[in-house]
Amino acid sequence: MINETVEEIEEMQTQSASIVAVRAATALRELLDREHPTVEEFLRDLEQNSSALRRANTSHAPLYTSQQRIVGAVTEPEPETVAEAKERLDETIETVVTEIERSKAAAGDRAASLIDDGDVILTHENSSSVMAALEAASEAGTEFDVYVTESRPRFLGRRTARDLSDQEGIDVTLIVDGAAGHFMSECDRVLVGMNCLIGETMYNRIGTYGIALAADAQDVPFTVVASSAKFIGSGFVFENDYREASEVVREPADGFEVANPAYDATPIELLDEVVTENSIIEF
Repeated sequence: MINETVEEIEEMQTQSASIVAVRAATALRELLDREHPTVEEFLRDLEQNSSALRRANTSHAPLYTSQQRIVGAVTEPEPETVAEAKERLDETIETVVTEIERSKAAAGDRAASLIDDGDVILTHENSSSVMAALEAASEAGTEFDVYVTESRPRFLGRRTARDLSDQEGIDVTLIVDGAAGHFMSECDRVLVGMNCLIGETMYNRIGTYGIALAADAQDVPFTVVASSAKFIGSGFVFENDYREASEVVREPADGFEVANPAYDATPIELLDEVVTENSIIEF
């Protein structure tokens, strides 16, 4: 399961940073079924596999922080027996996964309160936190329209549009990425997720920065929905992921280069607020 999860993360088959963190944490349960003659061997196995999961995507801050937390909880103080180490691992995985899911749902519920009947929302890619907000608003009986960018080159927005089309009271329109500025004047709010916020910079799926600029130019509130765990302090250095050229062009790139970054950096001065499970933080 761990090897399969590493490959899945490397191929970005699981898109949301929160979902990636949950999948990676859950994958470590495989160690509970392995034979480890000594505590030292178990801890070595845990650290090696956790490191492999973290290296699978060095741009995912929640993946890094959740794995660090799991390893730290199991290794310090050093367990006396393998059974004790496995019990700690099992309990910590459960705690980490539960907190991620609860934080995401709570942030979504809080963000849903910002959506009124008749609003027009624009969203980008496939943020699980934003989906939680839009679904919570729908379940509360709020009726609104949503523009969803395709989010090329992996077309993450198509998944968002399909999922939202099943919700009562939501009128969904899928748009090409370059049309975000064109439709911005019709919008009451932009809702996006984030990979992480480090210092004065918010990192999220490529295209977020341009949408933030368009929203700022047209005075449309730009709202980020995310768990507080995505506010990152020291210890994590964001490394962008540059994807294959084949995602952009099918034929070989003959005589030119193809740049396909997965994320971009948005200055926090372009954010109006970040909605977490605990509060609405205004900028």
